[in-house]
Amino acid sequence: MFKVQELREIIKLVDNSSIDEFVYENDGAKLKLKKNNGVISEVVVPAKETAAVVQPVAPVAAPVVPETPKAEEPKVEENTAPARVDDSSLHKITSPMVGTFYQASSPDVPAYVKAGDKVGEETIVCIVEAMKLFNEIEAEIKGEIVEILVKDGQLVEYGQPLFLVKPE
Repeated sequence: MFKVQELREIIKLVDNSSIDEFVYENDGAKLKLKKNNGVISEVVVPAKETAAVVQPVAPVAAPVVPETPKAEEPKVEENTAPARVDDSSLHKITSPMVGTFYQASSPDVPAYVKAGDKVGEETIVCIVEAMKLFNEIEAEIKGEIVEILVKDGQLVEYGQPLFLVKPE
């Protein structure tokens, strides 16, 4: 079986990494860690019961079914592809960090910007929350917001385009 200190170290390592799922077997015991919305749920099972655990894992893998509609999404992107060809003249405001995108400082106030708005270099266009810190993102370019590429509350990656701006 696993020692408590070993478990703590493994949980910390997985929690601080970008790994979503981790499985470890040692001396007849199996440890499976899975992140759900940043929270780790853990399962420790003797190796003899592995077959019983594998069966529930298959239904957990069933969310692959929602990925099937994602296969349909490229069709939508193909329809918007001609618009994206014109994107070469547009400036992309990208996320400077991994976090959660918010269009406004709170749910009861209007969005910082919307499509068609004029922005200056120091205009705040959104907030990206990372580790409980709310980081105001500036346009860094003078122009007009053409398109908002992410939805309010969506997780964004470092370097992910958030807005398309037509420079002036």
